[in-house]
Amino acid sequence: MLKLQAPPRNVCLLRLSAIGDACHVVPLLRTLQQAWPEARFTWIIGRIEHRLMGLLPEVDFLVLDKRAGLSGLRTLRATLQDRKFDVLLHLQLALRASLVAAMVRASVKIGFDRARARELQWLFTNRRIAARQREHVLDSFLGFAAACGVQEPVLRWDLPLPEAAQVYARQLIPCSARVAAADIAPPAARSVSDGPGGTLIISPCASHALRNWRAERYAAIAMHAIKQHGMRVILSGGPSAPERAMGDAIAAACDVPVIDQIGRDTLPQLLALLSRARVLLTPDSGPAHMATMVGTPVIGLYAATNPQRSGPYRSRHWCVDAYPRAAQQFRGSSPERLPWATKIEQPGVMDLITVAEVCTKLDQLLASAP
Repeated sequence: MLKLQAPPRNVCLLRLSAIGDACHVVPLLRTLQQAWPEARFTWIIGRIEHRLMGLLPEVDFLVLDKRAGLSGLRTLRATLQDRKFDVLLHLQLALRASLVAAMVRASVKIGFDRARARELQWLFTNRRIAARQREHVLDSFLGFAAACGVQEPVLRWDLPLPEAAQVYARQLIPCSARVAAADIAPPAARSVSDGPGGTLIISPCASHALRNWRAERYAAIAMHAIKQHGMRVILSGGPSAPERAMGDAIAAACDVPVIDQIGRDTLPQLLALLSRARVLLTPDSGPAHMATMVGTPVIGLYAATNPQRSGPYRSRHWCVDAYPRAAQQFRGSSPERLPWATKIEQPGVMDLITVAEVCTKLDQLLASAP
């Protein structure tokens, strides 16, 4: 444990990407803010991630545009030149992030323990967090607080939602979907589009295509949600061509209408939309962790990656976990015998997850207390 003579006055957090991992940083930030109320916090972050995390008050953001290459690094170095920090928390295992860490003037630079400090991260720090094995990414970040002597974690996100984002969400989900089952009218009493069973948001695409489920299977879940539970179904995603193609394929495979919002919202708008939904269905993706931030349960689809390491933190029991089957089929092993960060991104791996499994999870979740 690092023994600080006094609470630090200037703390720098370094985590550039991605959306999901940026979401995991927030409880660490909240933990340190509570422990050190007088400290000033600076977060060096990526451009896309800042679109969401920029909502956090009382944090100074330094944004690196990774698309700018060396020019972006030079701009950031100029910004950092006149700044001095008491502590740097180096939260990213990537060489580019370590190059940024080298630019940060801080007497104490804390990184991961030697076993986890991949891509030479250990060369750019002078302190280490405690060595731990097989823990969730969020818990590994909280290890940085423990290394500073702050032992009580604060599992709080509470990003303030802009009014414009809330207006957007209310237009699509007029009534809060988190209502008791006794307050829900039977499906026959209202139209499907009214969503008497609440709203299911389907965010079908991950950043890696081999983590995605098939469009016709998403469509089957959408039809089950609408016909069996009277839910409203909203498709969500970014503006990329693969996401647009996935949305079109899901809609085409449905014999009931769904609301297609793919490519039509900002990250704050999506966060507001998730805050009003009953449940999110998604593979291993950033929206899974955004939903966690606003308390919306997530049915996560995990075969290519391990939900115990990277699943939605408070919804891991709702995930369909086919990772053990994937480990056996594609690696001839069990998850316990594979390195903790192993990804099984192989063609066909997501086909191990069946429609019936996901329908069962949805039925069980809807039968539980909101």
